[in-house]
Amino acid sequence: VWFQKKCECVTEGSDETGSRTLLNTIYTDLYITEGQSEEVNTQHEVKQLERASRIQKHHDSAIRCHDIFKVFPDQDGVIRVVLTCGVAGVGKTFSVQKFTLDWAEGLENQDISVVVLLSFRELNLIRDEQHSLLSLLHVFHPTLQKLPAEQLAKCKLLFIFDGLDESRLSLDFSSRQLVSDVTQKSSVNVLLTNLIKGNLLPSALIWITTRPAAANQIPPSCVSRVTEVRGFTDAQKEEFFRRRFSEEELIISHIKTCRSLHIMCGIPVFCWITATVLENMLTSEQRGELPKTMTDMYSHFLLTSSQELMEADREVLLKLGKLAFEHLEKGNIMFYQEDLEQRGLDVTEASVYSGVCTEIFKRENLIFQKPVYCFVHLTIQEFLAAVYMLHCFTSRRSEVIKTFLGEEYNETSLDEFMKKVMNKSLSSENGHLDLFVRFLHGLTVESNQRLLEDLLGQTENRPETIQRIITNLKEMNTDRISPDRSINIFYCLVEMNDVSFTQEIQRLLDSGKELSVTDCSALAFMLQMSEVLDELDLEKYNTSRNGRQRLVPAVRNCRKLIFYSLFRLEWCSLSETSWTSLFSALKSKPTHLTGLDLSWNNLEGSGLKELCGFLQTEGCRLETLWYVIYIIIDISVNNYI
Repeated sequence: VWFQKKCECVTEGSDETGSRTLLNTIYTDLYITEGQSEEVNTQHEVKQLERASRIQKHHDSAIRCHDIFKVFPDQDGVIRVVLTCGVAGVGKTFSVQKFTLDWAEGLENQDISVVVLLSFRELNLIRDEQHSLLSLLHVFHPTLQKLPAEQLAKCKLLFIFDGLDESRLSLDFSSRQLVSDVTQKSSVNVLLTNLIKGNLLPSALIWITTRPAAANQIPPSCVSRVTEVRGFTDAQKEEFFRRRFSEEELIISHIKTCRSLHIMCGIPVFCWITATVLENMLTSEQRGELPKTMTDMYSHFLLTSSQELMEADREVLLKLGKLAFEHLEKGNIMFYQEDLEQRGLDVTEASVYSGVCTEIFKRENLIFQKPVYCFVHLTIQEFLAAVYMLHCFTSRRSEVIKTFLGEEYNETSLDEFMKKVMNKSLSSENGHLDLFVRFLHGLTVESNQRLLEDLLGQTENRPETIQRIITNLKEMNTDRISPDRSINIFYCLVEMNDVSFTQEIQRLLDSGKELSVTDCSALAFMLQMSEVLDELDLEKYNTSRNGRQRLVPAVRNCRKLIFYSLFRLEWCSLSETSWTSLFSALKSKPTHLTGLDLSWNNLEGSGLKELCGFLQTEGCRLETLWYVIYIIIDISVNNYI
């Protein structure tokens, strides 16, 4: 009963403003798959968010959250440790709570005797203490205080460790410190590693949830199954809105007209943010134009609790922006009281007394009554970081900008400043600044500056300045930037409400004129944002060898790729860059690719080895591979090369 009460209610938004709601009244099934994209640990989460719109159309096998420990007919052995990955806000914690609630109500997994639900947020608070596994259970689960040590081994226990990405523990799986007795005391991190490795209670089941970037903290040898929470399909998005909001039809209709918003709504938290803003605007007598870009949406979201920013709100929001910005490169998304105090934030003021802040920053009181703070979603942190950076520019806070850019900075025009920041983001290997710079460009739009003028200050938004920013984006030198990374330039243009590049590319295609490398990046962006292509034939595009390499990311959105066009009339090996781009795209999820034409390519060396390795992975969906003219090799699931 205690456990059921703990899990039956949830909060959407912050604890202060979001109402406690029965989980079963709002829970919408999520799309969960077995396995994980090989590139998931190295790509910024925003790349996965943008692919969420196509998750219902690929061929990965869906798995219910209740079934993650079940052995399927084509599998052997026991599923003991499950690692579930998913981007921020995608619904990992809700899935855990749904699993636990249904178990507590006697509906699912009744072969499990005890479920122990622990969050890393809670474990962080005792990371310096010594505990035995038994005392740990007594601390976190009062109902187990009378359970004797000898009974633990006889029970079928499930330990759920939620939020590995929020851990501040040092999980050292190479340590030889052995703990095999449930009464033996050690540090919390040693207890966890021994439990996961199976030295301690080897019969216990372990479920760990995490954002993708932290998944590699758990050695693959310790994991029996990897699952990935992909978010909502299109049908699930609509169900989400219908179960929560009175203006659901108008909201759904508007979202469908805005491609970037529709894609982001694959993430449940973004659905909540979107619906909060749109329902507020649709029921207002002076609603104005509805948001069409992410920056528009977040600018309105910042003001949903107040018609105008009071001075106190402004000061706190800028301090929160500083917190968001300074921790962006560190990768921190959870903050403790000392983190806030270091930036002059009164935690009470920030989380309670400011009406605006309660919508974007949330406080959670844990088992030890010690608060933990976080932004409602990672994208909120990136948005506020962009607001703070533009504020620093308008207020001439050159020391902040110098530190960020890592170069001598002199006061300059807005377009030159934006160019430097864009170059900084493009130099990032994993694109961790991608969404930050998108928001930064979106904040130069006059309508958003008008909404946030009390935060941003007097900005330089003359038409000629804005046009120079757009021109600079279109003329960016991307020769040394990977095809995947360069596409972010066009997302920035979309945030600035400039999609003229789509017409320009279409005119070039219609005229048959040669496409530059930058044109090909723009075309790759357009192809990825379109409906799934039956065939992508690189031969039909009039461009250079480097230009065709820029088209490779569009592989993710086609069913058949003809790749031999790079070397149409000569027999030679694909370049290393071409192979890297191709296999990065092939290994991504979701993938629709079932046919691959590599005719007129000399398959040898590392390229051939990587291709053969890919063909034998579970993620390979290829049905047919063409190699050399007129030769077709059938590689059905049971007949690999």
